[in-house]
Amino acid sequence: MAKVTIDGIEVEVPNGATVLQACEAAGKEIPRFCYHERLSVAGNCRMCLVEVEKAPKPVASCAYPVADGMKVFTDSELVRNARRNVMEFLLINHPLDCPICDQGGECDLQDQATAYGGQGGRYREQKRAVKDKYLGPLVKTIMTRCIQCTRCVRFATEVAGVPELGATGRGEDMQIGTYVEKALTTELSGNLIDICPVGALTSRPYAFVSRPWELRKTDSVDVLDAVGAAIRVDTRGPEVLRILPRTNEDVNEEWMADRGRFSFDGLKRKRLDRPWIRVEGKLRPASWQEAFGHIAARLKGIPGQRLGAVAGDLVDAESAFALRELMIGLGSANLDCRQDGAAIDVSRRDHYLFNSGIAGIDEADALLLIGTNPRKEAPVLNARIRKRWSSGALKVASIGPAGLDLTYKAEHLGEGPDALAALRDGSSAFAEVLKGAKRPMIVLGRAAVARPDGAAILAAAWALAESVGALTPEWHGFNMLHLFGGQVGALDAGFVPGEGGLDLAGMLGGGVDALWLLGADGFEPGLIPAGTFVIYQGHHGDRAAARADVILPGAAYTEKDGTYVNTEGRVQRGRMALHPPGEAREDWRIIRAAGAALGVGLAFDTLDALRARMVAANPVFGLVDGRVADGCHDTAGPKLAAGTAPEATAFTLAVTDYWQADAISRASETMAECSRIYNDATPRLAAE
Repeated sequence: MAKVTIDGIEVEVPNGATVLQACEAAGKEIPRFCYHERLSVAGNCRMCLVEVEKAPKPVASCAYPVADGMKVFTDSELVRNARRNVMEFLLINHPLDCPICDQGGECDLQDQATAYGGQGGRYREQKRAVKDKYLGPLVKTIMTRCIQCTRCVRFATEVAGVPELGATGRGEDMQIGTYVEKALTTELSGNLIDICPVGALTSRPYAFVSRPWELRKTDSVDVLDAVGAAIRVDTRGPEVLRILPRTNEDVNEEWMADRGRFSFDGLKRKRLDRPWIRVEGKLRPASWQEAFGHIAARLKGIPGQRLGAVAGDLVDAESAFALRELMIGLGSANLDCRQDGAAIDVSRRDHYLFNSGIAGIDEADALLLIGTNPRKEAPVLNARIRKRWSSGALKVASIGPAGLDLTYKAEHLGEGPDALAALRDGSSAFAEVLKGAKRPMIVLGRAAVARPDGAAILAAAWALAESVGALTPEWHGFNMLHLFGGQVGALDAGFVPGEGGLDLAGMLGGGVDALWLLGADGFEPGLIPAGTFVIYQGHHGDRAAARADVILPGAAYTEKDGTYVNTEGRVQRGRMALHPPGEAREDWRIIRAAGAALGVGLAFDTLDALRARMVAANPVFGLVDGRVADGCHDTAGPKLAAGTAPEATAFTLAVTDYWQADAISRASETMAECSRIYNDATPRLAAE
């Protein structure tokens, strides 16, 4: 540790720390543009200049290491003059765009020019102009504003793993852009907007829509993948105008995936805003009373064992639990939340969680991916894997389709379960890597268990984790990577077949006469047998709504208070940012009212009462903003029927089109444009 004096305040910082970090430890604010805590040091903006005793000139604090006994001055006359001069240089070519710039009110350059700049500039020559660059349908560029801090270049290379941005030219001719003008091929491009300290990179969908002070800001959680990134939903009136990430070091750090960030326009398209009932083969609008009366009339006389319910991938845990209570009250055990048919053993929670934790990736030293592409299934989690791999402390291997670009080097062991067997018997060289690792991780994708032999694959992956020492009281190295924010919560809520109950395949095989679909759009509705009475409760007129006999309009995740559990088992709360459209209502309220119409008394009338029931049924729901983090104390594997063995067929991936993987993104015009551009085999250029 080194003792450093900052403006008369003595602080102790680790050896190797920078002067900027020491200043922050002393509570001193240091202006900066190029420096970012999660990126490598560039030291090229010079805004962070400070005075160091005995140094001949001001030093860039972001790149200058501390030394024991060093004395630093952050607000001397020398420092103030140096910062004013640096700001004057930065503003030489910067246009006076503040009145029309989308960064106005949230601009680091604007703020620091006010706080640290001078009263004017001495530059009288003509300002330079730079052609705007095309980076794709999500990021808008006004490159004349660029101050060449290179944050975007370093983010694309180091975090996103796509070295497609860089500087061309020198001196006054230097420009930032893609070397060949095309759309950036990353699922994390929206983060470039957040880290840009000026208005050079802004949101294309949000351009010229509003000013930040016009927005109502609501903290929530992203449910469009299973990472559960902390987000802020910005609304104006009845409309979501943008979604931004919040910092959560244990989950998403400060990053966010593009689908969750930019698909918000899907929240106002194809919405269900009134009940509908099918009469003589045609859907017609109805009142809530008519809809509930129609349901009661059609379900009358149908025995409980002929009723079924399916929960979708984006539902909140409250809604899943409420529907489960209703179905139990009707005498039905036919429940399923696994639309993909995943063979998940729910007898123990660690059989279906990402047990190491997302932050646990930072401790892993060997990683095996089975039947998953985390770049498409969980881009933020994939960036964390890349960060650990970039440090040189993590070796990665994969079993699944060949040729995947994960943004980091991964040894391909094979395409099917044979590679798993080779690891078990030690004939694969990577088996020794796993056994020799102190913190080995095995990540099993949902697609790997959504096969006819899914139960055998789950058991084999668990057995492999046990054989390589990944299951110890200090470390739980078995992990399942889910796809959406509502999947784990529904499992925790017990939305699976009860004793003697049917799963989704059994229900679609003619085992029920009436089917309640709670936001269930993840399977082909054409598989529902003709004559089955279908109730669809959801927020979008997606696949299943067209098959429904009764449609009950629910609320999207931005329109209700709800509990979601991410892939690592962390319980999080989403909050209502705006009211549902039209006559749509929160899903648990719809289920409560339906229960009254069906003569089933549910033991809750308020959200608090419902949550209390949930905690009583499963105490994990009481651990809000936390997770049960523990090692593996019982290595007993998942249940497996006798004689079951993995098949030889190759693994496939769960997400084929990242941009349109759920009902909200399928309704989004922005995501449709992304799908058109990025799924086309031919690179899309700006001129097109």
